Amino acid sequence: LMSAMANQRRSDESSLKSTNDFQRYCVSGLILLFYLVFYGFLVAMFVFTIWVMLQTLNDDTPKYRDRVASPGLAIRPNSLNIVFNRSEPLQYGQYVQHLESFLHQYNDSEQAKNDLCMAGQHSEQDEEPQKKVCQFRRSLLQRCSGMEDTTYGYAKGQPCVIVKMNRIIGLKPAGDPYINCTSQSEKPLQMQYFPHEGTIDRMYFPYYGKKAHEGYVQPLVAVKLLLKKEDYNSELIVECKIEGSNLKNNDERDKFLGRVTFRVLVTE
Repeated sequence: LMSAMANQRRSDESSLKSTNDFQRYCVSGLILLFYLVFYGFLVAMFVFTIWVMLQTLNDDTPKYRDRVASPGLAIRPNSLNIVFNRSEPLQYGQYVQHLESFLHQYNDSEQAKNDLCMAGQHSEQDEEPQKKVCQFRRSLLQRCSGMEDTTYGYAKGQPCVIVKMNRIIGLKPAGDPYINCTSQSEKPLQMQYFPHEGTIDRMYFPYYGKKAHEGYVQPLVAVKLLLKKEDYNSELIVECKIEGSNLKNNDERDKFLGRVTFRVLVTE
């Protein structure tokens, strides 16, 4: 009898344990299902929010463009410290190669596909679905085009540096913008500009964006540093600014807004 009662007790305990285990599994399953539904809902809401936001964006033009009203300046070759021995082609070869690669899109043969625009006025094409691209031929850079001198003056110790404005969609500079470079060192420095007087024609503005304005190339100004023998072996600091327009060039919070400073050291 005692044995039968013990067996019955063990059977009841086993049944109770199975019931408890089943209840725990059910509760765990419900909790898991709740979190799956909850996080699935959050993901769906996030995806839906992103989708709605994307519907408000224009493929061609950024929605907010008020923070950058003036462009920065950059130079090519892409180095703010140009150091080389004019007698060592291996030292200045990287600069020459960079200029050659950058100017390939400006080859006269490439630019022949683009339009001859009216100089001195903005090329406004707001209503045109296909924006025309104004020609900027490499030959405009003359002594700094790499066509007459394939070393861009580096072999002669009179290097060319190309200054360009960064692109800003819709920018229409007032006045007659031009690039002006000055020596920040004690030594005076002679320079030559191409195109003449470093002018940037307004016909290359406005820019309508990479997608809408396919093939667009920004205008360039080449600065040839006419170094003399006494200029060698000394670090020269040159600052180039955009002048003659409403574009900013003296914001102390941004050293590249409308200006750029670079160093040149030529040895022989």
